[in-house]
Amino acid sequence: MAKTAQQLSRRERQIMDLLYERGEASARDIHGALPEAPSYSAVRALLAILVDKGQASFRQDGARYIYAPVQPLNHARQGALRRLIKTFFGGSTLGAANALLGMGAPQMKDEELDELATLIERERARRRQ
Repeated sequence: MAKTAQQLSRRERQIMDLLYERGEASARDIHGALPEAPSYSAVRALLAILVDKGQASFRQDGARYIYAPVQPLNHARQGALRRLIKTFFGGSTLGAANALLGMGAPQMKDEELDELATLIERERARRRQ
């Protein structure tokens, strides 16, 4: 049975983050990019675990295995946001949005703020239907 991203260890999440950033990577690439990396053998073992959990897949390129995430980025992004909102904002989407706007609003262009307003209005209209 495939485990969810919520059931990944810290190292497994770090590896999946790298795979999403790069699209695909070899064990050597991942080993070189991990902060305070464990041994190369440990990285290979973690990749095998991620494959067993259904989180990563691999293809062979000569003697190397190239790993890639199984879930599309947008699906993984939604899961990560759900975990973040639950963990740091008590499940409050409003709290998360307020925090994001507080951090980013001064740098946001008027067009971006207009787009946010449009998205909010579109959601209100959808709910009225």
